[in-house]
Amino acid sequence: MAELLGLFPDALIDSANFAKLYSRLALDLFFTALVVLGVYVRRYGKTEFIFTYFMFNVITFGLCFLLRKVKVDMGFALGLFAVFGILRYRTEQIRTRDLTYLFVVIGLAILNAVVNTSVSVAELLLLNGTIVLLAFILEFTPALRRDQARSVLYDNLELLRSGDEAALIADLTQRSGLQVARYKIEDVDLLRDTVRLTVYSNAPK
Repeated sequence: MAELLGLFPDALIDSANFAKLYSRLALDLFFTALVVLGVYVRRYGKTEFIFTYFMFNVITFGLCFLLRKVKVDMGFALGLFAVFGILRYRTEQIRTRDLTYLFVVIGLAILNAVVNTSVSVAELLLLNGTIVLLAFILEFTPALRRDQARSVLYDNLELLRSGDEAALIADLTQRSGLQVARYKIEDVDLLRDTVRLTVYSNAPK
């Protein structure tokens, strides 16, 4: 046991560094929870990415916080890129908004991990709070919400030719279950009597 403890003497007795890690990680998780649970889940009601967001955040925080204490040479950096280059991720397509939240939680992790003593606690809290507040304002201010766009293959060309936009929107709303606000014609296939539309539906409240 003594030999095992002797392998990590600094890590076991350096309570100051441990306190710094604990406080930074707690701060990071607090603001990440505000973004993910307080804004994202509350806004969209989706819980499928909670695991992804928190794990990406914690792993990024750990890498940034611990590696800043280690002198990383060029060989190690190239080797790290090589490892990630070998990996192939086959995932389903997700919305740009979901990817933006992933970037936000990674940014929070990097921000709270690499900041040094030249940045005051007040400045760190201000930056974290600004990110959370901005996400909240952009998501919950009705005037700033954007319609959601989806590509739809539509087969009722007679209704499209009639020029009755209200009837077409009503038909799209009934058949798709979306609150369609407007549409845009992208492509017409006369051979199959179909048309590809970009349908803009009201964002969820």
